[in-house]
Amino acid sequence: MRPKPDPVAAGQESVWRYPRPAIAEASDRRIRIVHAGIVVADTRAAVRIIETSHPPSWYIPPMAIGPGLLRPS
Repeated sequence: MRPKPDPVAAGQESVWRYPRPAIAEASDRRIRIVHAGIVVADTRAAVRIIETSHPPSWYIPPMAIGPGLLRPS
């Protein structure tokens, strides 16, 4: 049984049209993460990972993350 994709509206992307295997693509889109009024990250050097049937994942360079906001787990 194959899943039936939902129709794609104007301005949307279909995850079913993404490639397999996954690809990583550099992006110059501005990625800005704000939490509780604090800018956690701000960059135009993110990498977007796309793969069939999965939502995109974004990887942000460490230097784009505000100092002191992350700690080792």
